[in-house]
Amino acid sequence: MKKIVLFSLAMLALVSCSEDGSNSNIAPIETPSAGTVFGTAQHPLNVGGPNQQNQVYVDLSGEAALPVARDSWDLGFYSGNDFRVVLNGSLMMAAKQLETTDITLPQEENPAVAVGTFQQENLEYVDNPDGTLTGTAFKTIAASEAEAKVYLINLGHAVPTATPAVGSVNTAGDPRGWKKVKVWKDGDGYKLQYADLESASFQEVAIAKSPGYNHTFFSFTTGIVMAEPEKDKWDMNFTTFTNEVFDNSGVSAGAYFYSDFIVINSKSGVTGFMVQGDSAAYGSFTAASVQAGNYQFSSDQRVIGANWRNVVPVQLYDNVFFVLKDGAGNMYKIKFISMLNSNGERGFPVLQYQLLQ
Repeated sequence: MKKIVLFSLAMLALVSCSEDGSNSNIAPIETPSAGTVFGTAQHPLNVGGPNQQNQVYVDLSGEAALPVARDSWDLGFYSGNDFRVVLNGSLMMAAKQLETTDITLPQEENPAVAVGTFQQENLEYVDNPDGTLTGTAFKTIAASEAEAKVYLINLGHAVPTATPAVGSVNTAGDPRGWKKVKVWKDGDGYKLQYADLESASFQEVAIAKSPGYNHTFFSFTTGIVMAEPEKDKWDMNFTTFTNEVFDNSGVSAGAYFYSDFIVINSKSGVTGFMVQGDSAAYGSFTAASVQAGNYQFSSDQRVIGANWRNVVPVQLYDNVFFVLKDGAGNMYKIKFISMLNSNGERGFPVLQYQLLQ
């Protein structure tokens, strides 16, 4: 790898057109950011260091970053036209559909319903890592309580607080336990029942869809929470992540837990691709380069994923960069500058980006 030197870049202000008095009923047009550096004192990416306790949502056109505690939610209820439920993969959660529809029956823990078992079959118990809603661990949501199957939920692992050795991460703490749940359609929203595994009683809550957001989020501890920006206010998310892993022969070894991961907001139309090229290639890459290079935009939320860094040894890939197109059609090139702080600790990413014109 080449040595990367970070140079100071001027911060570019977000420009918006003022409202003309003769068109007072027309909202002002916001000009997208031309680009900046994220990860400086002015624009911190507060992932949280080597415990990576936050998910950080980045809005490129708005030049904004929002950190959210990754253990603030457990389930996400899709707010679009479809009815889908997602797991909090940043906590290694997993779920299995059971044969029963009776949530009052006692259930037992199942060690196979887990992340990191190195069994290909455990992919069935996690959401499709590419982000498609048709591949969720929760199957098609039932139309009624009578039809809804019970799910066994492995709540994954808590966010730890112990600081690891310099250059390492500590992102999976103690097991968080188990729940059993039922979900079905309730008018335009959802109905959720949940309980401890041996309990004959349960709690029930109605969950409405949230227009303007990808999901309505629910925590078994605090109830309904908003754990994500509005769907058109973020493009990429720094997070820990449940991904598929492969052995040395290329055979799937099932679901595995990743740190320093980045997903794109594919549910709201963000797409992207990776470019092989050094700093010079990044500097000369323009909007015309996209067409000239016949690049294909992908909706796989792992377009960036872990492709920007290596962990053994810990180093940044300085011979690749990425292009994202947001939901409004703005194209940005993105290059990562660092993944460590001045003390060599992980969980302090720095990136630069620029609007392609």
